[in-house]
Amino acid sequence: MSWYLDKPIDFERHNADVRAVWAAFQAGRPTRVPVSVHGSIRNFIQNPVLNTTGWTFEDFFSSPQAQIDCQLGYQKWCRYNLVCDREMGPPGGGWQVGIDFQNSYDAGWFGCPLHVDGNAVPDTVEILKEDKHRLYEMSCPDPLRGNLLGRAMEFFEYMHDRCPHVEFEGLPVFPPRTIPGEGNDGVLDAAYKLRGAAEVCTDMMVDPTYFHDLMGFICDCLIRRMKAISRWRWERFPDSADRGNFKRPYSFADDAIVLLSLEQYAEHVFPYHQRLAEEFSDGGPVSIHMCGDHARFFPFLRDHLRVRSVDTGFPIDPGALRRALGPDVRINAGPTVMLVKQGPARAIRDDVRRICGSGIMDGGKFVMIAANNMAPLTPLEHVDALYEAAKEFGQFRT
Repeated sequence: MSWYLDKPIDFERHNADVRAVWAAFQAGRPTRVPVSVHGSIRNFIQNPVLNTTGWTFEDFFSSPQAQIDCQLGYQKWCRYNLVCDREMGPPGGGWQVGIDFQNSYDAGWFGCPLHVDGNAVPDTVEILKEDKHRLYEMSCPDPLRGNLLGRAMEFFEYMHDRCPHVEFEGLPVFPPRTIPGEGNDGVLDAAYKLRGAAEVCTDMMVDPTYFHDLMGFICDCLIRRMKAISRWRWERFPDSADRGNFKRPYSFADDAIVLLSLEQYAEHVFPYHQRLAEEFSDGGPVSIHMCGDHARFFPFLRDHLRVRSVDTGFPIDPGALRRALGPDVRINAGPTVMLVKQGPARAIRDDVRRICGSGIMDGGKFVMIAANNMAPLTPLEHVDALYEAAKEFGQFRT
């Protein structure tokens, strides 16, 4: 198994083909199913063949230089080796770096300490698990410099000092234009990271007053933070296209709702999702990303929150989901993350054929993905098997 392409590809031809595939898809006249393969920085840091920087995840969370070096290394690897329907080869204008605290930025901002263990992805430790009434002593952290976002601002300032003096592969490196926190990972997701998964579900059933105090506090603070960071960004970058407008094409996530039934979600959590959408959605179609078995929620969200695009990494029943959502909702789905990692290639090919033949392609709004986040140490041969199978079995009749 290999982590680098044996033979270089014709980037110009590949990119032209990719543009044509996506143009047809966006126009509603797809020629074949597009294939999108993405993975987090884990794919670089936790692969000792790719990661020649010496940085670990512990470094990545504590050193802005580690973030610059690892992000550049990962971007180069993706653009030269990870073949799917995305632009490949050197970036036209230069390399873009950002600030990445994975899925810890919400809980870290609320004051949950980081648990760091070398090269494992850091996570946060619950601060309300043992004493839930500590909530009533809390106030919203500083939107720009509170707790973990204080470190994010330090990283931002370092990168803006450093990047103008850096070239990578002969091209400029551009610093970030914002810090984490203009979006969020979900109100319930933050609640269980503060309180604990079992504890917050128990509160919902036996102490609903506390549950809604917690959810309301989190929602209020997230809205305040998201708006404050946008205002700060607009002041620093007056050329921002969205300047002065909090309402924009809206997308959201909240993986933790997988813990609930549809009825529990609709009663106890949906009002907070609705409130966030009212604050930040421009009223157009909404997109969602959900890890886990969230298929039962998608028709409700389509009908009550204008969701028109769903991104799922769970092994859903693709045909059943298409029948439940109808032809007008975009579905991003594919083989499980472990199948793509472990293979073998023939099993990946067979699963792609099964998915494409399930009815999910009806209406043309289907994108094949390698789950929602490619696993570290996934061989390129398996990505190639996914891509080639999708091109073979994902053809639309003209």
